[in-house]
Amino acid sequence: MDMPAATRRLLEAAVRLGLELEVREFPEGTKTASDAAEAVGCEVGAIVKSLVFMVDGEPVITLVSGDMRVDLDKLAAALDGAEARRATLDEVRTATGYAAGGTPPFGHAGARPRVLADRLLARYSELWAAAGTPTTVFPIDHDSLVHAAQAEIVDLTTGG
Repeated sequence: MDMPAATRRLLEAAVRLGLELEVREFPEGTKTASDAAEAVGCEVGAIVKSLVFMVDGEPVITLVSGDMRVDLDKLAAALDGAEARRATLDEVRTATGYAAGGTPPFGHAGARPRVLADRLLARYSELWAAAGTPTTVFPIDHDSLVHAAQAEIVDLTTGG
């Protein structure tokens, strides 16, 4: 299968991290967690949402289960910040090198933003994350995800 350039960049980063990813492409799209869960055939909570936020003006990537929402107060508190907000589409691309809706949990361009993984991701032995586009995903176990993303595990969410 001929992979999109963004997915190839992620695969190259995975190789540098010692990971071999099995990317699956779904032309109908996996832009939302529920779309991805339906395409993959897993629970919505097993989908990793890689979301970019701005905390006191600095980009932060959060990795959260598809059935949960980031609590902005918890996010700010986890970083000893005063204010947290969702990043704009331009801020997402600038911070990661990827478009929103397809942002992978690691393999970001430029200066690597801080990555926080919500503790509830550990509920699932197999997780599915975006592979650089809204139509590509890959499976990964929790420990490999946290290691590859160099993520700090924190309490970030409230029920979806």
